Amino acid sequence: MKRYGMLLAAAFLALPALGQDAALKVGDKAPAFTAPDDRGESWNSADVIGEKLLVVYFYPAAMTGGCTKQACAFRDHRSTLDELGAEVVGISGDEVDNLVVFRKAHKLNFPLLSDADGRIARAFGVPLRAGGTYKATVDGKEVELKRDVTTARWTFVIDRDGRIVYKNEEVNPTNDTAEVIAAIRKLQS
Repeated sequence: MKRYGMLLAAAFLALPALGQDAALKVGDKAPAFTAPDDRGESWNSADVIGEKLLVVYFYPAAMTGGCTKQACAFRDHRSTLDELGAEVVGISGDEVDNLVVFRKAHKLNFPLLSDADGRIARAFGVPLRAGGTYKATVDGKEVELKRDVTTARWTFVIDRDGRIVYKNEEVNPTNDTAEVIAAIRKLQS
C-alpha cells in the first residue's frame, strides 16, 4: 500500500498541470457548483450557502495516505464544525464508486463529491494533473480506484454571503482541520 502511495505522489509531481482558471482569492465570490456525491445524489452548494459556512477541501485521491488522514480529521471534528455553523465537503477527481468505498472504509460523516472532469477545481483555480489508478485493500479485498483528474490539495472556507473568507494552498493533511477551525473561530470573534 505504501508503495502505491509513493508511486502516486511521484506521478503527480512528474505530470504537467492541466489547464485551470485563475486562482480565487480571499474576498472573491465563490463559484456555485453541483456534483454527484458519494451516495449517487446531486449535491448543490446553493443548498448550503446562506445557511452555513462551507468548508470546501480539494484532495488528490480517495484512500491514499494523506487524503485519508485529512478526511478522518474532518470526520473526527465534525461536532466542533457543526457548533461553528460549518458544513464540510471534500472534492476530488475520483469516480463516485471510489467515494462510496472511501466513505464506508473510514466511516466518513460528510459529503464527498466527484469532480471527474475537474470543472469545479478549475472554477476555484485549483491545479489539476492527469488522473490515475490506486489499489487499496478494503474488507480484505483489493480494489482498484480510478480517477480522470488529480487535484492539488487546497482548502477554502466560504461565508454565508458566498464569499471566500479563508484559503490555504499549502495544506498539511494532518493539520488542515485544526487550521480551518482556528480560522473560523478568528472570523467569528
